[in-house]
Amino acid sequence: MKVYRIHVTSWTASFRYPNMISGYQPTLSAPPLSTINGLISAAKGDLFTLSDEKIGFYLKYGSKTVDLETIYQMRNSNTQIKSNVIKREFLSDVQLFLYTDSAEVADYFDECYFQLLLGRSGDLAKVDEIIELEVEEKNKLENVSGTIIPFNKHKVAAPLQALPISFSNTIPRRNIGTQPFFIVDCNSSVKIDALGFSDTVDKKNIDIYWQEIH
Repeated sequence: MKVYRIHVTSWTASFRYPNMISGYQPTLSAPPLSTINGLISAAKGDLFTLSDEKIGFYLKYGSKTVDLETIYQMRNSNTQIKSNVIKREFLSDVQLFLYTDSAEVADYFDECYFQLLLGRSGDLAKVDEIIELEVEEKNKLENVSGTIIPFNKHKVAAPLQALPISFSNTIPRRNIGTQPFFIVDCNSSVKIDALGFSDTVDKKNIDIYWQEIH
């Protein structure tokens, strides 16, 4: 089958844990589906939510480290404002390989409407390459890495976290669906019986899992 691989790179990336409101801010090692939907929405210039398209991704990073960040805390109807310093974890030297069977989705990234981000407003990203691949689908994946896997479909040895699927196109944003996902770091891999295909990324054979929405 024909698929499109969109190579997105960024100096930094950070994917916030949804249940961490204050204090130390860790990062997920792979993006939630809300980030993928948001990335495609930015490229398109309009709200995108995954439906009939096939979308898969592999995210790798060079290192994970911690920075100090100044935040401003408000109380009493915003009349009292004070600054504070917190530790925020982030990924560096980030590469996202986004796969789709939709030529329309791939075309969005040929000339992005809005700036691409891999996480927060400072995590600026760019499209390095868009290529067309011919792959053979399979239903047994032996080396799935750098992605997320839904808990209600598969069971693997990886950290588990409730993650948002997408957000509304309103102000304020509204969370549209949260589900538990396994987070598979790029430095590990798992096996699952699921639909996907293999691709060679940085001289490594990676199995790409087609994300399933329920």
